[in-house]
Amino acid sequence: MIVNTKLNPAPASGNASGNVESNFSLANRHLKVKYDRTDNFHQELKRRVDEYFQTNGLSPKDAPQMYLKTLIIFTWFTLSWGLLVFAAQTWWQVAILCFSLGMAMAGIGLSIQHDGNHKSYSDNTILNQVCGFGADILGVSSYLWKQQHNLLHHSYTNVCGVDHDINMGALCRLAPQQKRYWFHRFQHIYLPILYSLLVVAWHFYRDFKDLLLGSIGEYKIPRPQGKDLFLVIFGKLLFFTLAFVIPLWLHPAWQVISVYLGASAITGLWLSFVFQTAHCMPEAEFVSLPEDAQPLANTWAVHQLETTVDFAPHNALLTWYIGGLNYQVEHHLFPGICHVHYPAIAPIVQATCAEYGVKYNVLPSFTAAIKSHIHWLWLMGQEA
Repeated sequence: MIVNTKLNPAPASGNASGNVESNFSLANRHLKVKYDRTDNFHQELKRRVDEYFQTNGLSPKDAPQMYLKTLIIFTWFTLSWGLLVFAAQTWWQVAILCFSLGMAMAGIGLSIQHDGNHKSYSDNTILNQVCGFGADILGVSSYLWKQQHNLLHHSYTNVCGVDHDINMGALCRLAPQQKRYWFHRFQHIYLPILYSLLVVAWHFYRDFKDLLLGSIGEYKIPRPQGKDLFLVIFGKLLFFTLAFVIPLWLHPAWQVISVYLGASAITGLWLSFVFQTAHCMPEAEFVSLPEDAQPLANTWAVHQLETTVDFAPHNALLTWYIGGLNYQVEHHLFPGICHVHYPAIAPIVQATCAEYGVKYNVLPSFTAAIKSHIHWLWLMGQEA
């Protein structure tokens, strides 16, 4: 059986051969950020993964187990919200349902919207858009998510000055190239607390700022128009209706705000620790933006491997819940493949890396990854 997998692990701005060349307007100067041509390692890796799907008669997308997971998580979210708003009577019922809602929201963000917005959920464009709209249900614009995450982060992982996933403002120093302030010595203490406010910042500040300025940092983004603009506005209205308007009809404002902050904190902590432990730790490399439009030192595939870390590869429950993002290496190399396949292709990636002498980062558990990330925050807070 021949299966057209359409793997294309190159970034969104690149092409199938792995050549990448994107124009950015950075600090009032035009700069080309580019990689060298894909090497034999990258071509062989794509061939082997493609062979896996052909041999097993599988499609990289439209996996039945993904449909089932989507049904489970959205049912979990709907029941948690409905029972919390319309049925909870006691403080302990509210506490349990608030925790459940936050976990369900994180599940949507890590599993469903993530695959949908990467177009790895299905070959059907509409289905991808519907699942990608899961981000908007959580109060985060999927339009802006794709600009920052798919384009800037995936194309230029841990490239300081371009990857805005590692640029969280002056309060946070995540890379050696970033300026250190005296208070960063305490960031390993206060940042995990601030992580709980991640989605609150998205709800009330980040999305609106990026839309009004028409940029993410110094990277200019196209303003949404037509259908995109409608979905941005509709998504925000839907979220605020679910989070505040309907609950305020039935409950005092202090209770609604408390539940909102509690559920958002749980979601923010999960999202932050899952994504931060994949890139911001001693095992990952951080790269300076080249001067004078010089290419980055590595090919795109090797760069992804050196700046990304897997963790807890044998934890099936965690893999299910966080959308396979503990296999972050595989996700970065093959963002167009549904995450349910990552555990199967990980040994192929590891074997190919070993054969070609390419670095492969993996930690044994989620706990080890969190400890490594906290240690990195401490290191970045020390005197240079």
